[in-house]
Amino acid sequence: MAGDRKRRVEIHIPSELGYEKVAMEAAVAVARRMGFSPDRVQDLRTAVAEACINAIEHGNKLDISTQVTVILIEQPASLEVNVSDEGKQSLPAQRPQPGLPPAFRGWGMFLIENLMDEVQVRTEPDGGNQIRMVIYLDR
Repeated sequence: MAGDRKRRVEIHIPSELGYEKVAMEAAVAVARRMGFSPDRVQDLRTAVAEACINAIEHGNKLDISTQVTVILIEQPASLEVNVSDEGKQSLPAQRPQPGLPPAFRGWGMFLIENLMDEVQVRTEPDGGNQIRMVIYLDR
């Protein structure tokens, strides 16, 4: 990339299960273009899908009149992914621990936190949740 210029891709998907695949495939295309290894591309694929599903199900409560925004920011050594919902409800704070029954919810965030290099979850004061994920090229 020339200078410090960052490349940015922004996608808006409806809050309907199945559309997370659109965001997931866009993230995969950017990661492959950047030269991520196949294993890291798979990690990213899973994390982006899970973050979008959380935004659709928990944040937007499956309300098809709302959207999820996914912003991919390509940087020289990393890919940042921001997934935002319109915040009908905060994302659950509780995370499962290995050994709990499979019916326990929250495994999506557990996966995201274990697959990405950096993860931050924020609820905006005026409503809306954002999951910020960063994956590094050199890991």
